[in-house]
Amino acid sequence: MGLIQYAKETQVELKHVSWPTRKQAVIFTVIVILVSVGVSLFLGFADYLLKNGLQSIVG
Repeated sequence: MGLIQYAKETQVELKHVSWPTRKQAVIFTVIVILVSVGVSLFLGFADYLLKNGLQSIVG
């Protein structure tokens, strides 16, 4: 399979893709950012609790 054939087949396949609207893309982006911030806050809080818990046990 040559590079030109690959490019042609890729172009054909991209015509079948259902692209999101601008509004959908913005909403999905905001959701990803909010979930990322939420997970980072949760993990940071869990790390803080574990660190302080272990420090109080160890001394």
